[in-house]
This record gives sequence, structure tokens and C-alpha cells, in this order.
Amino acid sequence: MQFRLFSFALIILNCMDYGHCQTGRWRRSKRASYGPNPICKGCLSCSKDNGCIRCQHKLFFFLRREGMRQYGECLHSCPSGYYGLRTPDMNRCSRCRIENCDSCFSRDFCTKCKTGFYSHRGRCFRGCPPGFAALEELMECVEGCEVGQWSEWGTCSRNNKTCGFKWGLETRTRQIVKKPAKDTILCPTIAESRRCKMAVRHCPGGRRPTKTKDKKKKKKNLMERAQKQHSIFLATDKTSQ
Repeated sequence: MQFRLFSFALIILNCMDYGHCQTGRWRRSKRASYGPNPICKGCLSCSKDNGCIRCQHKLFFFLRREGMRQYGECLHSCPSGYYGLRTPDMNRCSRCRIENCDSCFSRDFCTKCKTGFYSHRGRCFRGCPPGFAALEELMECVEGCEVGQWSEWGTCSRNNKTCGFKWGLETRTRQIVKKPAKDTILCPTIAESRRCKMAVRHCPGGRRPTKTKDKKKKKKNLMERAQKQHSIFLATDKTSQ
């Protein structure tokens, strides 16, 4: 019984010493990984000339270039124009291969474009493709208002009449096939008109009064009024005599 208790106590003491040694070893390795040089922060191994060579598990290895010199860094997130690629060996910052991309999700899918460019299906454009509208606040291309084909030009008319005038207007229309994704996006015009010459100028059964006839009618009315007043004057003059 005493031998068993002695064996158990010996095992506990060995475990405590081993844990102490392991803890001290981990601390020493962690301190050594950072090193005296600030460029070595987050490194598992580092060089004064080349910077980080290997990074801690959660960090991304980024190879920074300055002129002819390049050195490694260990970062929590990749800089603009790069995305984080996790691998069993070591996490790396890989360059976005999409033109005018500021940040990307993967090599071929951009999540944010550079200033002045619109994001559309993982690509960057100066202007949105046909059928899509620009959402300025997010700099994204969203589904716009889709319209159908124009109809044929309608009948030339004026004041709801197809005769009696020399010139009129004809109209054509088109229908909204698909409403836009956002209410703030306007649809293109669905109706337009243009000037046209009427095929039939004079209406059947009569002609449009002209300015000459209007003048003759006014002159005739003035003559009739003058004759009427003259007759009244003569009648009044005879009575007074």
C-alpha cells in the first residue's frame, strides 16, 4: 500500500515538472519568434534581411516589395488588392487578378472596386451593362427597368382630329416588361411623339374657316350694325319734326 502511494506521488511530481518545462519552452519560443526587430512581429521564424519567413497559425504571410527589396510580414488581414488564402501549410495574401479591384473574395471575384468603378458580378466596370442600373450609394450595378420594343407610329392627328390641319402629331409607345429592383431607379420613357403631316388636310363636308372668311364676316356684321343705327336715327329725326 505504501509503495503504491509513493509511485502515485512520483508520477504527479514528474507531470508537474514536465508541464513547467513545456510552459517555459513555449514562452521562450514565443519570445524568440518576435525578436528584437519590429518586422518580426507575429513570425514563427524571421530574418533581419528578409523579415518573416513563417507566420503564426492565424496570421497571413504577405511579401511586401519596396523598390528592389522585398521582405515578409505577418498580418491579421491582407492589404488592399489582396485576399487571404488559407492553406494547411501557411496562410498567404494572394493578389486579386481582377482589373480595377480594391478588395476581393477570391482570385476571380471582386467585392469592392476602386473609386469610379461599379461592381457587377465580381467584376468592375466604368458603366453598368445593358439592362442594369447604377446604384450610386453602393457603387453597384443592380437590375434596372426592362422595357419592350417600340410599337408602330400611330395616326397623325391634332386636337383629336385626323383632318382639317396641315400638321399634327403621331405617337408610339412601349410596355414595361420588368420593374427595377429599387424604387429609386427610374424607367426609360415609354411614350414619345413627333411632328407629322396629315394625309387629309380638308375634312369631308366642310372646310376649316380661314382668316379671310373671319374678316369678311366681321366686316358684314359691322355694316349691318351701322345700317341699323342709321335707320333708328332717321326714324327719330322724323318724329321730332
